[in-house]
Amino acid sequence: MTTFLAYTPPATGHVFPLVPGLLALRERGHQVHVRTAPELVAPLRAAGLDAAATDPAIAAIEVSDHRARGDLERLRRGFGDLIARGRLDGPDLEAAVAELRPDALLVDAIAYGAGAAATRSGLPWALTLPSLLPLPGAGIPPYGFGLRRRGGPLGRLRDRVGWRVVERLYARTMVPPLNALRLDHGLPPIASPLELFDAPDRVLALTGAPLEYPRTDLPAHMRLVGAQSWDPPAAAPPAWLAEPGDPWVLVTCSTEYQGDERLAQTAIEALRDEPVRVLVTLADAHDAAELPTAPNVRVERFVPHGPVLERAAAVVCHGGMGIVQKAVGAGVPLVVVPFGRDQPEVARRVVECGAGVRLPLRRLEARRLRAAVRGALAAGRRAPDADGLTQARAAAFADAAEELVGVRPAVAAR
Repeated sequence: MTTFLAYTPPATGHVFPLVPGLLALRERGHQVHVRTAPELVAPLRAAGLDAAATDPAIAAIEVSDHRARGDLERLRRGFGDLIARGRLDGPDLEAAVAELRPDALLVDAIAYGAGAAATRSGLPWALTLPSLLPLPGAGIPPYGFGLRRRGGPLGRLRDRVGWRVVERLYARTMVPPLNALRLDHGLPPIASPLELFDAPDRVLALTGAPLEYPRTDLPAHMRLVGAQSWDPPAAAPPAWLAEPGDPWVLVTCSTEYQGDERLAQTAIEALRDEPVRVLVTLADAHDAAELPTAPNVRVERFVPHGPVLERAAAVVCHGGMGIVQKAVGAGVPLVVVPFGRDQPEVARRVVECGAGVRLPLRRLEARRLRAAVRGALAAGRRAPDADGLTQARAAAFADAAEELVGVRPAVAAR
């Protein structure tokens, strides 16, 4: 039996995808502890996991990229806030290790201080990534721009040049604060943040076909374990969801605030006279009082998406991996309006695999969004993702995590 400690940032989209795999580990007889955002402790305990809160000061540091005026400022602000959190989550992980004495660690990719502490700990550890792999490879376009795949000599040249641009951008904006954080943990400097993927004994990417591009040169320590979808235990779906009427369109905002209430506002204006019923889930967006009203629109802070997707004809979203992977798995076409972070890349993958359409943020207006939703509804339901159900993917996650047992640590000193 192995004792695992999973450490997550205070972001629902980075916590919930771990749950199926962690439950699979527990069912195999392992001890599993989770450190997560204080407000997520109760639902994880209700699911059967041993969960406790991370330092509340971590979540108190706002990720403020939504206040940026351009893409470069968005990257700098958002990453700077994550580094500020990292100065706290590193010591927080060290305290959890001292308390629980785990045999292996699972640490989220954006918990930068915790990743440095895991590297320094000498314990076998895996980096968990609930998103697309941001790594170069044969036939993989430069990450973050939402570019189409292109073959042939011109495509390969574009990719080589594009990845160099990405590396220079990372070197200017990300490497100095990362190295300052690493210095606090006695680690040597790095030349690129992509080197962080070399440090763990395993990288467990919670993605796969059809959103992840085929990779022929994946490093041996990396595993694509497939999408892992989970909703907190809940009572029966609300009665209004099953009432007869026009088809449902789900409009959903990010679970970590990024100023995307504009998506909800525009969707209500776009769909108020359409033959659909619209469910808007605000998640972390602003209060519903700021939204327009319409007879066919229902606004909720949160509704488990599983039952909604069983009845939905289309989804309008920001491009977060959680809702996108759920919709693709349920066969519901998507309209994706990326606001930032990894969302332009996710939106491109949605288009490439035929699961929906992309509407650039600069073109977000009622007329264009209405046309996009009409196109998605006309396309109808897509075939579900062929990778299998969550149970099979959870087993793949557990298999990959169990590989950590007996792995020689990359760093010997504690």
